[in-house]
This record gives sequence, structure tokens and C-alpha cells, in this order.
Amino acid sequence: MTGESNPIVIMDSGVGGLPYLETARKLLDKETFVYLADRAGFPYGTKSGDEVRRIVLDRIARLVERFSPKAVVIACNTASQAALSAVRAANPDLAFIGTVPAIKPAAGRTKTGVIGVIATAQAVRDPYLDELIARFAPGLLVHREPAQELVAFVERRFFDSTPEARREAVAGHVRRLVDAGADQIVLACTHFLYLRDDIAAVAGPGVGIVDSRGGIAQQLSVVLSERALLRSAAGPDGRGLFLLSGGEPAEASYSRFAEKYDLLGPELLPLS
Repeated sequence: MTGESNPIVIMDSGVGGLPYLETARKLLDKETFVYLADRAGFPYGTKSGDEVRRIVLDRIARLVERFSPKAVVIACNTASQAALSAVRAANPDLAFIGTVPAIKPAAGRTKTGVIGVIATAQAVRDPYLDELIARFAPGLLVHREPAQELVAFVERRFFDSTPEARREAVAGHVRRLVDAGADQIVLACTHFLYLRDDIAAVAGPGVGIVDSRGGIAQQLSVVLSERALLRSAAGPDGRGLFLLSGGEPAEASYSRFAEKYDLLGPELLPLS
């Protein structure tokens, strides 16, 4: 039975959603969190929408069975666009919060009328992005920049990379958008948050870098409040748990991510 003491689950294809967890935990400091990095399904951005949908449905079913969460945040633009409707239909009593590119705030801030969107290969061509642009940025010029390789860069190389290497990795993408006149760059993949400062440095002053983590945390708080599921007192397991899908071995870098975000683990979520 779901109650206020049940945990909140946050999942992504990898470590991209951890900054979203960090923001949510600051706002909801009494809550307990479980984070899944779906290492076995990584990366989502190169897969078809149908394949991502199948994977996310499977992972959600396993998380629901094991943790009985009171809410699930899909901290991945690609997965949200492909699977949010399906997981809601499969779990009608469970609160789901998806992640979508922050087109609306970027449209409200632009002075040049030009917005850049950096996304995965799948998300950049998804019709849902067309819908967001038509709804929130009519009349504006929106440039889409696929940057799939940056997802693996963050997942595999982030901790051992130098500032110079990170800026070199983002430079081509950022300069194309700035040269096109963009004064707002939307980070439409959660992994790109790790490179936010590097993207800002390459873009230069006057270019805003926009993401959705604050809005997602606020929406999570609203949904839990509406359902009377906000925790009234902190539990004993406040650090939260970091899960990896698949089997042994767990790469050492994931322990570093768990330490960075003050999570227990990583533990394994078996798929067999």
C-alpha cells in the first residue's frame, strides 16, 4: 500500500538524472529516494521509440515490484517522450513525472528570437519536440543540435576529464548554435547538465543555458502534495539508494557518482 513513507524513484538511462535527484532532494528534504541508472539499457538516445518504450516499461515494473514507490520521475527526455504515456497506462494509480526540453522558459528569455536545443539523436527528431516548439515558441527560430556522443562522454569519462577536454567535446555543438544567433541553449538531455558550465564557457556571456530540473522538482512536490503523500518527518534511510540494472561487475565510476550524490550503493537490479 502506498503511503507517505514510500520512496520516490528516479530513473534514467545512466547517471544523467542524478542532478535532478539532487535538486528534488533539496526541495523535499524529508523524502527517501531510489535512483536507477539503467546501465543495461544505455544509451536510450540511439534506440527506436518502441525499443525505449519496452525497456522503460520493464524497468518500471521491476522498480514498482521491489520498492512500491509513491512517485516515479523519468529523468530522461528521450524516455519521457517515448514511454511516459505507456507507463502511466500500465500503472494508473502511480504518479509519474516526465522530463521534457525546457522550450517554454527559453522562449520567454530569448532576445534574439533564436533558441538552440542540444539533444540525443532520438529526442532531436521526436515529434514531441515539434509540438513543444509549436506550443511554446511560435514564431521563434529553433535550431536542433544532436549531440549523442556527449552522453557517453559523461557516462564514461566525466570524472577523469579535464576542463579543456570537456570544452573541446562541446565546442562544435555550442558554436554552431551561437553562430546561428541563439541566445538561449536548452539542455534537452539530462546528461548534459554535467557539462553545463563548459557549455556556458564556450557560448560566452549573453547566452543563457536552460534546463528543467527546478521545474521537475517543483512538479514532483505539487503532485505529492495533491495526493497527500508528502512525508511529514524524515525517515532513517535519508541517504537514498543508487541502483544499476544488469549484473556484475559494476564499473568503479558508478561508485564515484554514488559518493558525489551521497547515495548508498551502487546495488544491482537484476534483469534475469
